Amino acid sequence: MSLFWRIFLLNAAVLVAAGALLLLGPITVSTPVLLTEAMILTGGIAFMLAANAALLRLGLSPLQRVTRAMTTTDLLRPSPRPEVAGHGEIAALIETFNTMLDRLEAERATSSARALSAQEAERRRVAQELHDEVGQTLTAVLLELKRVADQAPEPLRDELRQVQEITRGSLDEIRRIARRLRPGVLEELGLVSALTALITETPKPDGLTIRRQTGKDLPELDAEAELVVYRIAQEALTNTVRHARAPRVELSLLRSPCGVELRIRDDGRGLGDAPEGAGLRGMRERALLIGAELFIGPGPQGGTEVRLDVPVRNGSR
Repeated sequence: MSLFWRIFLLNAAVLVAAGALLLLGPITVSTPVLLTEAMILTGGIAFMLAANAALLRLGLSPLQRVTRAMTTTDLLRPSPRPEVAGHGEIAALIETFNTMLDRLEAERATSSARALSAQEAERRRVAQELHDEVGQTLTAVLLELKRVADQAPEPLRDELRQVQEITRGSLDEIRRIARRLRPGVLEELGLVSALTALITETPKPDGLTIRRQTGKDLPELDAEAELVVYRIAQEALTNTVRHARAPRVELSLLRSPCGVELRIRDDGRGLGDAPEGAGLRGMRERALLIGAELFIGPGPQGGTEVRLDVPVRNGSR
């Protein structure tokens, strides 16, 4: 039965019941209307309106659930679908809405996968150019500076040594940037070693201590999942160093009931009421790519906690 006929029949049932009471009941209307008759008519009309409202609310309540779902749905935070309830057009509407959400999430996941894949490819290209082009050029400059400094007179030699140290510092910084763009240690030595190197290479302000805890019986993850875990840890540590003003950060990578859990917790000033930026939304997109659950919020003792639960896919141990 369509929604139009359902509403029409509900109203018709109320009006027919009211007409039957007037025709078959002892109710009469005088001219002029007596006070008791006016009170009875007023009460009857109020009862009809209340019954009509109750029946319409009961019939249209599934639409209210769909409306709430429409206003709260976030494709980066999957939630349970509205239950298919009601009859006719209402059930078809809810089912269509759920199908639309499934399609949008699948399209969003595919689009995000392409964008992140292109981003990683661009990072590898830039890192390779920094290493091969800029790095080799600065290395040649260092060798030439050393040769010139060895042959220069004493006053000029000290100045050349200073230029040589500045160039060496620039070369080290370029190598560090290249490693952050393309974590070669992740491909060569694995996730645990990559996280250890990330903590070591992360620039720390004075007073900040980063503690690391990794399990020894971690299940194997595929290359895509390891890269997602590394990038989320990298973004979380970068945000902590830049914004948290925390004296202590704890990073742990442990086995969980479903796979692996990454947890980064600090005792800084927390997220506050600031809206999520591109960095946090990028973390959510990466987590969705591998079917992981990401929590970003206050820690149990203040500060901020980032928790990533990565399931072990079929074929992993």
